[in-house]
Amino acid sequence: MIKNLFIFGTRPEAIKMAPLIKAFQKHPELFSVKICVTAQHREMLDQVLDFFEITADYDLDLMRPNQNLYTLTANIITDMMPVLERFQPDYVFVHGDTTTTMAGSIASFYSGAKVCHVEAGLRTHNKLSPFPEEINRQITGRVCDYHFAPTMTSKQNLLKENINENTVLVTGNTVIDALQHSVERVVQEPSAHIKKISKTLGNKEVILVTGHRRENHGDGFIRICEALKTIALNNKDRLIVYPVHLNPKVQEPVNRILAHIENVLLIEPMAYQDFIWMMNRCKIIITDSGGVQEEAPSLGKPVLVMRDTTERPEAVEAGTVVLVGTDKERIIKETLDLLQNTERFEKMSKLHNPYGDGKACERIVDFIAKLEGKKVTHKNEFKS
Repeated sequence: MIKNLFIFGTRPEAIKMAPLIKAFQKHPELFSVKICVTAQHREMLDQVLDFFEITADYDLDLMRPNQNLYTLTANIITDMMPVLERFQPDYVFVHGDTTTTMAGSIASFYSGAKVCHVEAGLRTHNKLSPFPEEINRQITGRVCDYHFAPTMTSKQNLLKENINENTVLVTGNTVIDALQHSVERVVQEPSAHIKKISKTLGNKEVILVTGHRRENHGDGFIRICEALKTIALNNKDRLIVYPVHLNPKVQEPVNRILAHIENVLLIEPMAYQDFIWMMNRCKIIITDSGGVQEEAPSLGKPVLVMRDTTERPEAVEAGTVVLVGTDKERIIKETLDLLQNTERFEKMSKLHNPYGDGKACERIVDFIAKLEGKKVTHKNEFKS
């Protein structure tokens, strides 16, 4: 029996790990699957686990008020030790670029398990942007044994860092697996929350906004909010929907600048399934999220990215996203142009998504099985 342990702690990790967990669970004759959550995000993490019907075997419950990177990193490594000693996994799967990913990979390395990095090889080559995610990825890349890169660009980044090519597999991004199997469900079965919001939206043109990145805190968020205010006032029939991150450094400028604008709808962070519905409903998305850059093109939604750099250059090169940074005038200009330039909007909304075909999980399961001299047969692997 091949023993696999999945470690994650945030909502984006859970979304992208869920279809992979389901894929391995489809083969109980080969794989023993255990899940450990750090709960780096608590409420938002739990929503995703509920939606995908996943139960954690180990819950470290490490979220604390005003938590900092020092204590979080130390606590993850320390609290992972008994989990790793008890289960003694053959393979540990971590995802992306969070503090849970970095600290979990180090703890797993200490335990002697083989470490597998899902969504490996993304790089900006600027250790401060995004902070601390860029360094989290790089540290994880040095520690892990197998690298599941979403694109050829990510693979090339790893090869340039002298990673053994035999340990790198280009898979596509597991977020597309999750999205493809979730979007039809959420459209057909909208939640009570979405039914209520739908009445407010009516037939209005909707701009969906998300923002939370540390590097944008302070002046960056002030400029972003001022740009959104101008965009809203440009056309009162247009509606900006902004699920506001719980971080006080985000809440303060957003509420101060936007709360009294009639056609700006500030709401609490949305459950995964509700956010998919909203992405599907909106016309364009303005965000600093990495995951949205990957998901939105599959739904035909142009994305403006409020960052100066991105570890997802494939989307920029494909034309599915445009980097606008936190420059107020550029955010305004690019947003209004997309909304008013029908030809540009149509072209951007029909571009091919560079992040995969929804079969990333199958490729990863096949890879691990082959390492152990096994073979699997895939039959509609993912069911939520």
